[in-house]
Amino acid sequence: MKELVEFVVKAMVDHPDEVTVSEKQEESGLVLELKVAPTDLGRVIGKHGRTAKAIRTVLNSASTKRKQKVSLEILE
Repeated sequence: MKELVEFVVKAMVDHPDEVTVSEKQEESGLVLELKVAPTDLGRVIGKHGRTAKAIRTVLNSASTKRKQKVSLEILE
């Protein structure tokens, strides 16, 4: 899952070398924390959060196939 998020986000930002994704296991499931360059934050979130929602939808589809619960947090 981590690699999927990295691949998608690195393709859309201006500074792909600053993209980091870390995994954190919680009671509710796996949490992926995404950090990007401050100038790329708007690109990842998108207008009204549409891009972030699309990334989460793709992640949800992939995690359902693996029978896992995975969520994405975008950190500043």
